[in-house]
Amino acid sequence: MTDRDIARADKVYAALLERQGERWVQPRVERTRRVLELLDDPQKTYRVVHVTGTNGKTSTSRLIETLVRAHGLRTGLFTSPHLERFTERIMVDGAPIADAAVADAWDEIAPFVDLVDAELTAAGDAPLTFFELLTVLAFVAFADAPIDVLVLEVGMGGSWDSTNTADGDVAVFTPIDIDHADRLGETIAEIASVKAGIIKDGAAVVSARQDASAEAALRDAAAARDATIAFEGVDFALVEQRLAVGGQQITVRGLAGTYEEEYLPLYGAHQGFNAALAIAAVEALIGGASQAITGEVLAEALGHATAPGRLQLVGIAPTVLVDAAHNPHGAKALATALRESFDFDEWGVVLGVFSDKDAAGIVREIAPVAAHVFATSPASERAEDAERLADLAEAQGLAVTVHDDLAQAAESARAWAAASDRRAVVIAGSVILAGQALALADAEEWKSGWDE
Repeated sequence: MTDRDIARADKVYAALLERQGERWVQPRVERTRRVLELLDDPQKTYRVVHVTGTNGKTSTSRLIETLVRAHGLRTGLFTSPHLERFTERIMVDGAPIADAAVADAWDEIAPFVDLVDAELTAAGDAPLTFFELLTVLAFVAFADAPIDVLVLEVGMGGSWDSTNTADGDVAVFTPIDIDHADRLGETIAEIASVKAGIIKDGAAVVSARQDASAEAALRDAAAARDATIAFEGVDFALVEQRLAVGGQQITVRGLAGTYEEEYLPLYGAHQGFNAALAIAAVEALIGGASQAITGEVLAEALGHATAPGRLQLVGIAPTVLVDAAHNPHGAKALATALRESFDFDEWGVVLGVFSDKDAAGIVREIAPVAAHVFATSPASERAEDAERLADLAEAQGLAVTVHDDLAQAAESARAWAAASDRRAVVIAGSVILAGQALALADAEEWKSGWDE
């Protein structure tokens, strides 16, 4: 990597940021499809595992990618948002795409982007957005790599998401809950119907356990597309999980085999369920759900699993974890994991959320494990006011202090935790805050311990 390559990639990101942002979403997948057609449909040059749901999408996608790569296949992984640098969203063989490669892909698509922008403007429509262009950029970069299999995380919803221009050989559904209700629907059934739009003709579908209404929507969509469908708890299952040093040991009954006492270096019961879902997805992709994953391949993949920003240890003495929990479902999973996977009496929670999220729901779910809330705001124009967040925490009977930014909140929380070896800190509430925390922990060397 040269300074020139970094500068070229940074220029690409700057150009993307000039576009309508990721929250600017319209049901207009045909705009992305138009650019891809002009580029000769690069997304059709590799197999695709398409992943949607409300929570656990990124962790499950990363687990699937690791399992596929362990089979000796070249992989691509597309996730969002990023924690620190946008190239994290476009992974090739487990590493962020090279700056030169992403810049070259941008040069390749630019003339066609100009053409489609002109067509949209002439039709009175808005130009291509940040996420639409990022999706096209990723598809081209993966074709240029080239890769064998793409693990593709949906941006929002499913049917009209830009990623739905790819045809998933396997459609994967993590737990579906209420989120983005203003765009996806106000009931779980409505949201599930939108997400079910990623199911393609003759595909294989694997799903986490779902609310009855979500399960019905997925079954109906699979039947309409002549797709097979398998649900966790019925067709495959997480049979057992128990704590282990640095993570957990899991036993999984898959679609094609049973895998006993496999080590997973991730904390939280939900990660065990994500792993079971990932195993079923890979069984469906490789061998058509009739061929078990070999023990050597599975152990290699799960043993190297990572989930940045998801119950990630970033500090010691005091212990500091980072988790991206950004909605009530994620906050509930976090609270459960803190109780079940760690041996601390008190947790200080550095909390910063976005104003378009259910802040009250997040606070409600985290309250049972929070001894003190350090309310702050992520560095984003979408950030919820820290004072309002503090009011919500106080309404739950929690001790609260308000801090201008993450650095101040983290310093206060670490000082609070350092006063007792039975205290620890978790930083949570948004992916942006998680990314900031990772950078801050690295810069201040939190893993070297507390230094007054």
